[in-house]
Amino acid sequence: MKMKLSFVTASIIAAVLASQSFQLEAKIPFFGAESSEQMPSLAPMLENVTPAVVNINVAGNRQVRQRVPDAFQQFFGQGEMRREQPFSALGSGVIIDAAKGYVVTNSHVINQADEIQVTLKDGRTFKAKKIGEDPESDIALLQIDAEKLTALKIADSDALRVGDFTIAIGNPFGLGQTVTSGIVSALGRGGLDIEKYEDFIQTDAAINSGNSGGALVNLRGELIGINTAILGPNGGNIGIGFAIPSNMMKNLVDQIIESGEVKRGVLGIEGSDLSADLAQGMNVKQTKGVFVGRVTPDSGADKAGLKAGDVIVSINGKTISSMSELRARVGTLGVGKSVKLGVLREDKQINFDVKLTSADQANTSAGEMHRMLVGASFSNGKTVDGEPGVVISKIENGSIAARLGLEEGDVIIGIGRIKVNNISELREILTRAKGVVALQIQREDTVLYKLIQ
Repeated sequence: MKMKLSFVTASIIAAVLASQSFQLEAKIPFFGAESSEQMPSLAPMLENVTPAVVNINVAGNRQVRQRVPDAFQQFFGQGEMRREQPFSALGSGVIIDAAKGYVVTNSHVINQADEIQVTLKDGRTFKAKKIGEDPESDIALLQIDAEKLTALKIADSDALRVGDFTIAIGNPFGLGQTVTSGIVSALGRGGLDIEKYEDFIQTDAAINSGNSGGALVNLRGELIGINTAILGPNGGNIGIGFAIPSNMMKNLVDQIIESGEVKRGVLGIEGSDLSADLAQGMNVKQTKGVFVGRVTPDSGADKAGLKAGDVIVSINGKTISSMSELRARVGTLGVGKSVKLGVLREDKQINFDVKLTSADQANTSAGEMHRMLVGASFSNGKTVDGEPGVVISKIENGSIAARLGLEEGDVIIGIGRIKVNNISELREILTRAKGVVALQIQREDTVLYKLIQ
């Protein structure tokens, strides 16, 4: 749509431009056909950076669940059956250590893959070995045996600001290496239910299917994030993409390198976002932070001196705005690590040093989690297929849990459609649940549901 300017308005604009023409020419030089000056370009930086971003091809067999038809339930029982189905997928990755051949990508890119193939920008292809992964934060570490690799320098993602320029590099739709640009649109994005631990960088640099696991870099060519997800209809880009911050990625990768897995630490609190209504009701002047509703006995938070009613406003000197942000920052640190929490208590800010404990160390009272689980004992474990969950290690005869139909050896793998990996997660979900909830249980090779209220 064209707009018409009045004669007066046009005259004023012309006068302003005429008076400032020398300033505009000084700031934005004209590059004509005869100009010997080099055009502004990201090409020199990208020439050094793009060799560190790889394409990933995976193949394997994935188990799919299928409801048992009514006509066959007399033979197979009620619930679901599992069958294997071949799959292949494409993604991206980032070389972070050239000497050791370490490549970081998303867990969902290589999930259940039997074969992982990494292709470099120069066309060389290598079979990759999986060192470890953390599905809850969507990070995986691969290793390739190759020479003359290029690695990206890892930047401090905590230093990012909204408005900083970003460059996304990856393999969208299997087209091959592609570069897009944008800015940091927001920081600390969470509550999207994309991953369990969310503290995303939001960017408007175009990210599409196949970009997962690729690099988000700054104008110096330093890695600031791992591209992970997009928000858009039918998987298309609408300028809302998310990346895992480089500091979060490095914390997780360091644990995977050290022990082959992430040994996640916990504070030992239950809380919620500090809303305006909650702040008014508790007579708290702070408007952003995490309200502590309960402190788990004998947890790191309890031993450090935190109390119900406290408001956590920072972690290691960085402001915290939400429970999801706090959970993500704590959840990427290992067991035994210490964090400094800034806590508001009675209008006074106090600092606490909290040593993170293991989720396995949390008190495990079935009755405390749910009244219908009384008589059951739990332990962290896995299904016969290696899927993490909560194992029912013991059932007391005649107990409520026994009457519910739970059996020793059952593995709780979910609540409704929410995945459950350990006792801490089971407790957290159940303590927040209202009304009827469905325990998703794997019993040998069958998946079934038990309703509790």
